[in-house]
Amino acid sequence: MRSFRTLFTILAAATLAVSSPALAQDLGIAVGETAPGGPLETLDGKTVDLTAYLGKTPVVLEFWATWCGNCKQLEPAMRAAMTKHGAQVKFVTVAVSVNQSIERVKGWQKANKLGGELLYDRKGTVSGAYDVPATSYVVVINKAGKIVYTGVGGTQNLDAAIKRAI
Repeated sequence: MRSFRTLFTILAAATLAVSSPALAQDLGIAVGETAPGGPLETLDGKTVDLTAYLGKTPVVLEFWATWCGNCKQLEPAMRAAMTKHGAQVKFVTVAVSVNQSIERVKGWQKANKLGGELLYDRKGTVSGAYDVPATSYVVVINKAGKIVYTGVGGTQNLDAAIKRAI
């Protein structure tokens, strides 16, 4: 009987570990922190600091790559969130420089027309400031510049995350 309880406990813990999504504080920058700025590039090569987007309206940041399967999976939800909340929230996609060039990002944008701002993190400075654990990493920042949500993966509830910031 004791070994059955032990086995049940192990199986229950394993099931929770596999089925439970990571908590916001488990990966990347901590919820409650002030959102950092940093240099990024527009697709036409101009330098812009992320702080230009912070502190005015809520902001949804996605750390993204053209080759990222989770980003592709998240894309319909991101497009729906832009349609629903675009008048109230600024959407900024940060293209990481890992295994992609700004030319590749430009080509992807021309073919796919993602809304919001698409910026390139050539040196990884902003990705480093946010302690980005993977592409498809989403950070939601409220109007006061505080991080209210972080998540990673292709099946995030963006609507609920954005509601935390509005």
